[in-house]
Amino acid sequence: MSEVKWIKITTTMFEDEKIDFIDSLPDADAILIIWVKLLTLAGKCNQSGYIFLTESIPYTDEMLAHKFRRPINTVRFALETFDKMGMIQLSEQGVFISNWDKHQNIEGLDKIREQTKRRVADHRKKQKQLSDGNVTSNATVTHGNATDIDLEVDIDKEKIIILTTEEDLFFQALQLIKDYPFDREKDFEMYKKLKERYPQLDLVEFIKDWSTYKIDKPLTNKCNPRSQINTSCKKHIEWGRNLRGESEPIPKFKEPTKTVIR
Repeated sequence: MSEVKWIKITTTMFEDEKIDFIDSLPDADAILIIWVKLLTLAGKCNQSGYIFLTESIPYTDEMLAHKFRRPINTVRFALETFDKMGMIQLSEQGVFISNWDKHQNIEGLDKIREQTKRRVADHRKKQKQLSDGNVTSNATVTHGNATDIDLEVDIDKEKIIILTTEEDLFFQALQLIKDYPFDREKDFEMYKKLKERYPQLDLVEFIKDWSTYKIDKPLTNKCNPRSQINTSCKKHIEWGRNLRGESEPIPKFKEPTKTVIR
């Protein structure tokens, strides 16, 4: 869903009968802006006209109202109007722009989509290796029985942090994110704060989702990734995503690990 920088909007757009009808409605300007924003969002998603936050999270009207900075009632009215006029289709998969292939450079978008699929496939392969314990980080790994206790000891005046299995997987996922400014002590403190603030969130599954999302929305020098992670945790709680079951324990792996971070 990345690298799509443009979509086609014809110079005769406002001569279209549907657009002309919308122009006569109350809040016509706002509705038309929403239509253009939907088109550009569909271009960014680059999924043949489908619009969603991720492949498993479709946009709701509330989410679109927040993204477009428009009143929720205006967004709902616009979506209902577009749906009735056959301009979009609403389904569990999200919003779908009708006749998308008639208006866009399909060949160019297909090339970008294939490139994105390859990048995502490579990333998921690394994630699978991570889950299977086949990816090693820069930390020193020793085998043992993992616990839920965080230990810090002073050996030879060097700070050593012993990680549980879940913490180890979280750290390894962070290091797979392109341009992430990994810092052992800072990220260990971040993990502890996230664990305290969002105990119902499965942080390992969350960070895997977030790292996949960052393939399409890469980090820049100006952003604060740790702040982004905290904000995304809040959003995932709101959306009910990556939550633990009421009695769900930390996932068990074939061979638990303890990771010592110097």
